[in-house]
Amino acid sequence: MKSIALLFKALTDETRLRIVNLLSQGELCVCDLTHALNMPQSTVSRHLATLKNAGVVTDRRCRTWAYYRLSDAVEPFAREVLQLLAKHMGGIEEALADSAALKGFRLSPDRNCEQAPKRGAKQ
Repeated sequence: MKSIALLFKALTDETRLRIVNLLSQGELCVCDLTHALNMPQSTVSRHLATLKNAGVVTDRRCRTWAYYRLSDAVEPFAREVLQLLAKHMGGIEEALADSAALKGFRLSPDRNCEQAPKRGAKQ
């Protein structure tokens, strides 16, 4: 029961819902999230820590960059909740704007983080 309560507490914030929506599209660098959400790195990192403590996201480090993704190790109930969120967030205007901002930034030459090798690739 505690894990379910922790999951819902983590998802009660609009910013964290927006982060989960963006991460449902795949692994992202913190700089991707800060740009898409138009928020400072410290704010995004604080929300990511809450999601990580709830087991919703996991991270990996590559040199100075941190990359986040939805956790593969979530309980079946949490996985269903996250899938349902992803399905319904796709029709919300703010979520669509976040996705468009992310797409534009990832294609931009101004993107300042390097493309880190994917999990399991040699560094």
